[in-house]
Amino acid sequence: MSTWSRALAFVVVLAFFLAHAQAEDEPKKDDGTKAEDTQPKKKTYGTRVGSGVGREQMWPAATAEEWKKPVLIQFQRTWEDARAISKQTGKPILCCINMDGEIASEHYAGVRYRQPEIAELYKPYVCVIASVYRHNPRDYDDQGRRILCPRFGSVTCGEHITIEPILYDKFLDGRRIAPRHIGVEDGEQEMYDVFYAWDTDSVFETIREGVVGRPPPTPLARGDMSLEEQVASPDVEDRRAVEQAYAEGSRAQREALLAAAATAGEQAPVELLRLALRGRDGQLVRRARQVLAGARGQGAVDLLVEQLAEPLEPDERDSLLAALEDMGEDSPRARTVAVVHRGLAGSSTAVDAAGWLASFEGEPVAEVEGPRDDARRSTDRQLVERQAEILASPDADAQLRLAEAFLATAWEETQGDEEYARLLYLDARRVADLAAELGAYGWRVDSLQAVAAWYLGQEEEARELAVAAVEGGLPTGTDDWNTMVTLALFAQARQEAIRAALRAKEPWPRDWIADVHATCLVLARHPHGTSEQIAAHHDFLRGLGAPGQARDVLEAGLARFPDDWGLHERLRRQVLVEEGVDALEAVYADRLTDPGADPVLGWYAAQASFVAAEFHRRAGHTAEAVAAYDRAIERFEADIAARPDARDGADHQVALALAGKARLAFEAGDDEAAVAGLVASFDRFAEAAATLDGLNLSPADTARTVRAHLAMLHAQEDADETPTAARLARLEAAMDALDPRLLQLPAYEKEVPPPSEDDPPKRQPRGVGRRQRLFGG
Repeated sequence: MSTWSRALAFVVVLAFFLAHAQAEDEPKKDDGTKAEDTQPKKKTYGTRVGSGVGREQMWPAATAEEWKKPVLIQFQRTWEDARAISKQTGKPILCCINMDGEIASEHYAGVRYRQPEIAELYKPYVCVIASVYRHNPRDYDDQGRRILCPRFGSVTCGEHITIEPILYDKFLDGRRIAPRHIGVEDGEQEMYDVFYAWDTDSVFETIREGVVGRPPPTPLARGDMSLEEQVASPDVEDRRAVEQAYAEGSRAQREALLAAAATAGEQAPVELLRLALRGRDGQLVRRARQVLAGARGQGAVDLLVEQLAEPLEPDERDSLLAALEDMGEDSPRARTVAVVHRGLAGSSTAVDAAGWLASFEGEPVAEVEGPRDDARRSTDRQLVERQAEILASPDADAQLRLAEAFLATAWEETQGDEEYARLLYLDARRVADLAAELGAYGWRVDSLQAVAAWYLGQEEEARELAVAAVEGGLPTGTDDWNTMVTLALFAQARQEAIRAALRAKEPWPRDWIADVHATCLVLARHPHGTSEQIAAHHDFLRGLGAPGQARDVLEAGLARFPDDWGLHERLRRQVLVEEGVDALEAVYADRLTDPGADPVLGWYAAQASFVAAEFHRRAGHTAEAVAAYDRAIERFEADIAARPDARDGADHQVALALAGKARLAFEAGDDEAAVAGLVASFDRFAEAAATLDGLNLSPADTARTVRAHLAMLHAQEDADETPTAARLARLEAAMDALDPRLLQLPAYEKEVPPPSEDDPPKRQPRGVGRRQRLFGG
């Protein structure tokens, strides 16, 4: 499952009841008649139940041939473009919300959006599409050309992902529901909002009625537009024409287009500039960078981030950073990226990263079991046994050692007893405070107090004390457990300060990012450092617009933790975004040739083939997807032979691969292969039946769809004993053999109401999750 899109997955429901449920659910007056609608301002359609019609029949799954048809609806690239065109033409905006795997959304994307009559129905609107799922790993190829989403046609995946939170904030009323169609007047006023509709006719009728009686729209004057006007046009067709003219034009034509982009100033089209920046003509690249420095439209900051990840001359880098700083007056993201890159170019004054790294001799072991070795454990026990004597003495140093013993004992020897551990943390804090009263001061006291405060749930105080410890001279080379925790808390403190400034849209000093980066580099080499800390550092850098540095952090992390799932997930994502799906398997094949390759790398190579297969499926490349699934299965089988103890994980993925192939067979019309694949999937690893794959479909989802299809075919046949009947019986027998919970509808098919203000807050048990939150940065 692709967790980077699943983390944003919608909570969606299709209200599926029996035919009589509609009559029971309609609101009634006391006399039994239907109640009047009390909110007529907004058309919101509820469930319409078709008698005797199942969900799979109402929204039949698209076939492979239907997926190959082009999407005929022209979706605009951005919300800003849609609003501008709506204002120019007088057309209302139609917001379409879609979700991978959800049965009606699949039908709209694979069938309806590709039908001429539906495209004609949508023409009176300016259309936008929102979906949080990524179908292509990249939005642009190496030459800067757009890679259109295979599901929605005229937009990139990044564009339909970016527009979703905008629509959520404006129109979705705090409920992510799909499919959904919202008509919008003047870019702000809702005309209607259609969701939970049982039949497509009710949706299309509302869309049709929404433009009845409107004056005819003002046409866009494409034929009379000058080059400058065409370059500045927000319409998707004009943008496409300009980009095609640059890609196919002569050098003189390209110069003219860049000159027109320069004339557009702040509204210079970023997609045109990207084509120039990824070209081989150095003069045009430099000219495009100059134009980009003055651009202010959506996407300009992201393109500047891409450029800053490239090798640049110092003056060019300074020019781009200066542009970001200038944009920062109106764009918090631009200001953030500029500060991040300025900070990363400097060094931390609080953490001597070079000194720390030099003190760690040799290669760090992947994991260290607990804070203490046996000798230290024995010494700490003796200190705890002498605690009464130590507490009665004026020896502050002895009391600090006792506090350290309490902390280590609480971590290692309480065996999950939260209350016992809490008492030991309280003892550690009390003794550290007493040592301070006796005159102890400096980083050691602050560090002990910080660690104790953290495990007692006093997070803000813990971070403040950690900052005091680091700034108070925490010595380089200190490789014990408490030092690791203190450094992690210091990094957290700086990260929280940065996040708070970002939320408040306030400036923050570049030294903070230098502190975070230096501290996390130390933690990545610290004997007690963790892979979670490395992953968090990577994500923090990438999220703030420093992908180049994030790439270096990831490679260092994999060198130390070669078998870490989270780091490999980030590696796959990085390769997909930067090099494309065709490079993914090759990257892992190359890593497998390393003489020191960890044996678990075979499993990750198999998973790379599995992920590649899913992206080929999304793109409609059936043969490539089947071949990649076959390679994944072969590699998982090899991993089972090499590491029998890891069989369950491999069997789980093989079951998903078999189900993926079954789905492809079904879409291609091969019912026999579809049934055989599903049965093989259930036989291989039944527990995988309810697992959603990267396309948000589970083996159980596919089985339900195939069963409904076979049942419909069999109902049309005259004889009982037919190949269709045999396939249906075989599939139903396999489904009946599964645990019923594995055949339940997925969670997104069950509506979760938004929390009420009256609901009691959910509290986390004391101490639970503290280790993960600390180690994850």
